[in-house]
Amino acid sequence: MDVDTRLLRYFAVVAEEGSLTRAAERLFVSQPALTKQIKQLEARLGVSLFARSRNGMALTEPGRSLAEHVPALLAGLDQALRAAKSTAAQAARVLRVGFLASAANEATPHIIAEFARLRPGWRADLRQASWANPTAGLADGDVDAALVRLPFPGQESFRVEELFSEPRLIALATAHPFAVREEIPFRDLWDEPFVAAPEETGRWRDFWLGIDEREGRPARVGAVTDHPDEWLSAIANGYGIALAPESAARFYARPGVTYRPVTGVSPTRVGIAWAPADDANPVVQDFVRCCLDTRPSPPVPPER
Repeated sequence: MDVDTRLLRYFAVVAEEGSLTRAAERLFVSQPALTKQIKQLEARLGVSLFARSRNGMALTEPGRSLAEHVPALLAGLDQALRAAKSTAAQAARVLRVGFLASAANEATPHIIAEFARLRPGWRADLRQASWANPTAGLADGDVDAALVRLPFPGQESFRVEELFSEPRLIALATAHPFAVREEIPFRDLWDEPFVAAPEETGRWRDFWLGIDEREGRPARVGAVTDHPDEWLSAIANGYGIALAPESAARFYARPGVTYRPVTGVSPTRVGIAWAPADDANPVVQDFVRCCLDTRPSPPVPPER
């Protein structure tokens, strides 16, 4: 019997949540669409997987049996696909490294140079991911390691070493009234529309909206983008403002966009991430070591 793995992934989330509403929110799909997928899976299997009631979705006996096996099945499939992609890359002596825009900043060339010295004949193939993919391809097995911004969705499933942190600034249209300020308290920006990452990025989107620093006040979203050029255009055109790493002022300087220091928000952190299965992969571990060895030194506090 041929069953789409997407249906099994949807089933697993509904089984965990016990609610179509909560599962739909977690999967970022509409509830009617999720209901249709579950019914399609039940039709394929010829069994009823859930008993539906006002209290939610309770697993039937067949549903409980399937729920016991699906996590291991999906994990095994993901591991097999990851292994196949990794084996092909190793045969070509290529280390696939995902990254988000300006993730490692000025440290990236030093990391690549050190890896080339440590692994002659190997090449680090840098692959930029959109902000809709905050694991930079790691979750899909498309890369062997990733330079990422922390936190990111599913971070607990990977090995992560923090490399450095930097302050967050606020990016806003040069014509914005606040652009003339030398420094802006984040509280003053709570009611402003923000340019946000796609909803499916979860915690990562929330971090760049400053959700934890809003004291429960919801963020207003004026535009959604997943690429630096679109992000800059949205800000310059006045659709919203955005929190940004301090390095963005160097890497993404653009007429019409002004960066200003903002108080009341935590810094952003950059890390190197890889799959636990690659703990024993000497090439991946060499790259991780290069990242750690070349990371910027923390600033020394002034003497008193």
